[in-house]
Formats: sequence, C-alpha cells, structure tokens
Amino acid sequence: MTFPKNFFWGGATASNQCEGSWNEDGKGESCADHFTSGSIKQPRRFTKEIEEGVNYPSHNGIDHYHRYEEDIRLFAQMGFKMYRMSINWTRIYPHGDDEKPNQAGLDHYRKVFELCKDYGIEPLVTMSHYEFPYALTKKWNGWADRRTIDCFVKYTITIMNEYKDLVKYWLTFNEINIAILGVGDTLSLGMMPKDENLDVMKKQEHTSNEMTQRLTALHHQFIASAKTIIEGKKINPDFKFGCMIAGVVSYPYTCHPQDVYAAWYREQIENFYCGDVMVRGEYHPLSKQFLDSYHAQIHQEEGDDQILKEGIVDFYSLSYYLSGCSSTDPNMKRVTGNMTTGVKNPYLKSSEWGWQIDPDGLRYYLDMVYNRYKIPLMVVENGLGAKDELINGMVHDSYRIDYLQKHIKAMKAAIEDGTEVIAYTMWGCIDLVSASTGEMSKRYGFIYVDKDDEGNGTYDRYKKDSFYWYKKVIETNGEDLD
Repeated sequence: MTFPKNFFWGGATASNQCEGSWNEDGKGESCADHFTSGSIKQPRRFTKEIEEGVNYPSHNGIDHYHRYEEDIRLFAQMGFKMYRMSINWTRIYPHGDDEKPNQAGLDHYRKVFELCKDYGIEPLVTMSHYEFPYALTKKWNGWADRRTIDCFVKYTITIMNEYKDLVKYWLTFNEINIAILGVGDTLSLGMMPKDENLDVMKKQEHTSNEMTQRLTALHHQFIASAKTIIEGKKINPDFKFGCMIAGVVSYPYTCHPQDVYAAWYREQIENFYCGDVMVRGEYHPLSKQFLDSYHAQIHQEEGDDQILKEGIVDFYSLSYYLSGCSSTDPNMKRVTGNMTTGVKNPYLKSSEWGWQIDPDGLRYYLDMVYNRYKIPLMVVENGLGAKDELINGMVHDSYRIDYLQKHIKAMKAAIEDGTEVIAYTMWGCIDLVSASTGEMSKRYGFIYVDKDDEGNGTYDRYKKDSFYWYKKVIETNGEDLD
C-alpha cells in the first residue's frame, strides 16, 4: 500500500520562532518575546521586563515576517502540499483583550494565505502555538483565569471569519498536553513564573494548589478549543479542526510488572488525558486517580461537560521526535527531549542534544492512537535538530535525510497496518529558533538560514541536500526515499 493519492506532504513552523518583527505593525508582546536565548548547557530564562543587551531570539526570528514570499516560494519548489504555520494572537489583538483587531496583522496573514493558494499549498493553521499575550499574563495570570476563554474565542472567531475562504484546516492549541508533562506553565498556559531563573523547559514539581491551578488552566483551554470548534462550524461547515498532542512513547525498561504498568500509565495520562477530552469530549477514566495523586481538583462550571461533547475535533495531529523508557528504579539514568523525560534506552542512538532516535516508535504511536480514536491522523512535527555547516553555499546533511527517511518508512508501515495518516509536515522546514534552547545552531530545516546564536548573519537562504531529497519524496508520493 502506498501513501494516499491526496496525501499532504509539507513542513511546519511557528510564528514566534520564525517571524521576528516582534513589535512591528502594531503587534503586542507575547510571552515568547520574554524568553532569552540559551543553549544545551545554559537554560533559557523568562524575564518580566525586556532587559537591555540581552538576546531574545523571537525578536528577530529568521525575519520570515518580511521574507515570507521568498520562503513560501522555496516551499513550493519542494512541492509542498501543506504548510503548517501559526497566527500570532498578539498580531491580531495586541493585548489579548482589545476591543478591535489590528488591521495590519489581519492584512499580513491574508497575504500569506493568498500566496499559499497561488502555489497550491493548503495552510494548516495553529491558532495558539506558544504565543500568548503577555498583557493577559500580567492581568489575569494567563489561562488560570476563566475570562481568558472569551478573549481567545473572540480572537479565533475573528480569524475564522477573516480567512474562511482561504483556510480549511485548523489546530486550536499546539502540544496542549505539555501541561500534563509538568512543563509549560508560561510557555503554553501563559502563567507568570514564580522564578525568572527557572528553566522553562525542565519538569517542575508542583504543590497540590499549583496542580489545581495548572489543570484548571488546561481545562479552560479545553473549553476554549471546544467553543472555537462549535463557532467555527457555524462560520464554515467545511472547516476541519484538529487537536495537537506531543506524542509520548514510553517502553517498560524491564519486563517487571511494575515497569510495564508504569509505561502504560504514563502513556494513558500523558497522551490520552488531553486526547480523550478533545476527541471524545470527556475526561479519561484515570483522570480522577491522577488528580487524587496530587490532591488536586479542576474548577469547572455548569455546562462545561456539554461544551466539551459538542466541540470535539475532526482529526488528531501530533509531534513525534523520540521515545523513552519507564522504570520504577529511581537510580536509572534519565534523558530529556521535547519537554519529556524518560529512562535512557540502551538500544537507541541519540542526537547531539541527547534526544533518542526511534523511528519504530512513530509506527507504534500512530497505530496505538488510531486504534483508540479511529479518526484521521496528521504527523505535524518530526525532525532532527543538528549542527549544519555551510560550505560554499552548500549543506551536506545526510544525517537529516537518514533520520527522515527512517521515520517516513515507519509512517508508511503504519499506513500498511491500516492506520489512516493523511499528512506529514516536517518540523522546522526552514531553520528557525529552537523552542527548547533558543539556539539557531540547533537546525532542523531543508533550508539553511545564515544567522548565528547571537542573531548575527545575512539571513540569506540556502538549499541543503535534504531540500532536493524531500522534493523527490514528494514528487514520488513517498515511493522514492533513497
């Protein structure tokens, strides 16, 4: 069995990691604009005020805001069928709760979508991809306050009405389950951090009250997503909405029954706590036990259950980069990657940043999720962060081709298993700022951007070897992966 004839091959970016122009044309400050640069050894910081002389990578990104025409033309040369991108909330409503939208922001994204249409590229638009209005963080502590729901729905209704004839596929929240993973208080939930020097990507221990607050904030995102879908179907019945989950694959480190259960339980909570709410419209059966383990509770209002039931998604999208193991032995060596942690798997190799590479885990995850939900799946993030070397205008990234080749083969195997996969948008199709470290040297793209970790460079674009390889993959609909 080959990939479906209408399969969506493409790539993915996020506005806070590529656009730049952080305070241009009426855009307001987002939480992302307050994250400093970092490295594999030095964690990113969140500063409540912008500090002079400090590097904030989102402020310039890769200048996609001004160079989107060049970038989308390059995507078209590769043959993209889909471009996953995000709209920055603060370009539309600078403070999150403004009375009227910012026309310059609306006009910008209209030009982007019209250009995609000219090239036959289907936009897949993330409404909230770690881009939360900082004004609402200061005013209400982000999603911890239920009033944020109405602000978000006003924003999403605005963009759905504005682009109803240009965008069909929507994702409400990026990697919404990171709130369950123990990270993302500020990154995803827009909550003010207790300590500015806290590693924003490191899993934190939370008190009972803190867990009540963060899980209630997550519940508010669920309600906002459901309300957006309900309203979106009124605006255009042809709209298709998806959830977006950070895929967690956890193998038992040994065949000890406790390790097996630990791996199973982790997958149930970290994948399906959010997946069940967004796909089935109800909380996972284990959610009560999970809440009780933290002596936490969720503050809900009457009618919430009905809203969740009515506002379920049409498809399930995911990011997948790595896998890990689960063990009840606290002394086992642990590794991290994409905001998840796990015991190191001795059978797997790792990237330069310590992310364990496991193509077979993608097949496992796709089959597992599809057999639970039976709705179409999209792989909307997958890729290898690596240090690329530009020599005479060329980048020979055979290591990236090898990584993607094996993962696409695993995705193809899942399709042969009977799993319905309809899209693959490789993460960071053009080099952009790393969310985890704020670096540029951690590169993912098919297109090299001449910018270093300090923000210096020409910002010129160069095609890597993987650019031509992926072009051939798309031309053959995944048949020629050599």
